[in-house]
Amino acid sequence: MNLAGKIAIVTGGAYGIGFATAERLAREGAHVVIGDIKGHEAAADRLTAAGLRVTATMLDVRSDDRVAAVVAETVAAFGTVDILVNNAAIWTEMVPGPFEQGNAADWLRLYDVNVIGVFRMCRAVSAIMRAQKSGRIINLASGTAFKGSPGMLHYVASKGAIISMTRSLATEFGADNVLVNAVSPGFTMTESVEAADHLRSAFGAAALVTRALKREAVATDIANVIYFLASPDSGFVTGQIIAADGGSVFH
Repeated sequence: MNLAGKIAIVTGGAYGIGFATAERLAREGAHVVIGDIKGHEAAADRLTAAGLRVTATMLDVRSDDRVAAVVAETVAAFGTVDILVNNAAIWTEMVPGPFEQGNAADWLRLYDVNVIGVFRMCRAVSAIMRAQKSGRIINLASGTAFKGSPGMLHYVASKGAIISMTRSLATEFGADNVLVNAVSPGFTMTESVEAADHLRSAFGAAALVTRALKREAVATDIANVIYFLASPDSGFVTGQIIAADGGSVFH
């Protein structure tokens, strides 16, 4: 119960890595606000039935108003925000292909979620965490940004932006003891990936070949590292990108 009394918001928390993260943080004693555009209530019901303290809320990180409202509602209900996990992203609906086939509209749509959505969430919790002189922000990057994976340039670029944002925010928040880090997963077998044949065929086998650990990654593998970055054990860690990918990318 290392997170007893802590209040966490997990974006994209209804499925996959987000859900596994919400469960892990809640099992460590945090009250977790699960924010997502769909499935959040069912996800919260599953965890509540297991005796965990969670709350569901509709959260679209593309909306300034909704982001601000979710943070304000969390503070009104629980007094603060101690942990923010920026997990919401466009990923499994993408169809890999040559970058020439993309268009600016695709880039703008993806960046509004994957990059600007993270900015919106960080901005919304900034005053709270700075005032209390504590806080943890954990962003989700991707091994694709280190490998230069082909076929999804806008996604790779968005995760590269998250890496740079994490380092810059760590510097900006440091004086107020707000720690900002990122986890970089490899290709992870979540429910949505299992249903996305086009992604499994494009990246599944290749991911296994490049790993030191020859097994598929699952959501709890990533959630466990996110928990470490939210826990007291990482109190002197900030501005770091931790690869949770079975030894595919070395830093």
